[in-house]
Amino acid sequence: MKWSLSQLKTYRETPPQFDEALDLKHSLMSRYPEIIDVKSVHATGLASYDKDNVLITAKIDAMLTLPSSRSLMPVDVPLAFQMTEYYVPQGTDLSRFDEETDTVIILPEDDILDFDVAVEDNILIHIPMQILSEAEQDGAPMPTGKGWEVLSEDDQALQAAELKTVDPRLAKLKNLFPDQEDKD
Repeated sequence: MKWSLSQLKTYRETPPQFDEALDLKHSLMSRYPEIIDVKSVHATGLASYDKDNVLITAKIDAMLTLPSSRSLMPVDVPLAFQMTEYYVPQGTDLSRFDEETDTVIILPEDDILDFDVAVEDNILIHIPMQILSEAEQDGAPMPTGKGWEVLSEDDQALQAAELKTVDPRLAKLKNLFPDQEDKD
């Protein structure tokens, strides 16, 4: 969806509302190659015009397929979030906007608002850092291979504690250098 600032000026009395399914699969997958599939992106909201500025508030629902961060198996990841952005023309005094708000201020090029790009940016920001399948969340065994295994943090802590215990056969070696303290 694209709008021009001059087009949105005509809607001063009644802000245009939108309820659209967006086709962002190709652009999202080219921007973020780890995405396996984009099943749906849906945007609902309105664009209001006030004092040469456009305020867009929208609710975004998306369904992405991403690799599990543990096993690399495909996992469907639902995203649902609100976005609020101000679009202001070039040369506008930005001092009237409060720096502490969560509202994003964008200066559109050629006075064209490309809402699809804004939605893409917000989707990429909302992709979680850790993605696990339901089985992995429920405690499925960690992946292993020939000569390697994935350890949980608890298993790693146990393994580290086991390594700190000194073999009794080597305990006598500690007396060889009595002036050096244990540096753990």
